[in-house]
Amino acid sequence: MWKEENDQLSRTFQFQNFIEAWGFMNKVALIAEKMNHHPNWLNVYNRVEINLCTHDAGDKVTERDHKLAAAIDKVYKG
Repeated sequence: MWKEENDQLSRTFQFQNFIEAWGFMNKVALIAEKMNHHPNWLNVYNRVEINLCTHDAGDKVTERDHKLAAAIDKVYKG
């Protein structure tokens, strides 16, 4: 579930292992590139933390962030 706080949409995704986490990140990267809206993220082994905000809007959460979050949710099989 995405959480909105501190002017960011945030969610942590958990996977079986590093390879699954990396595969997820690759899929998200392709979507983000098509949307021209790129996440701030962190990957540690089987966990991926994603934080979304729109830099052009003064680092605030906008509809672009919600659209990318919804697209990411469609990729996640957890």
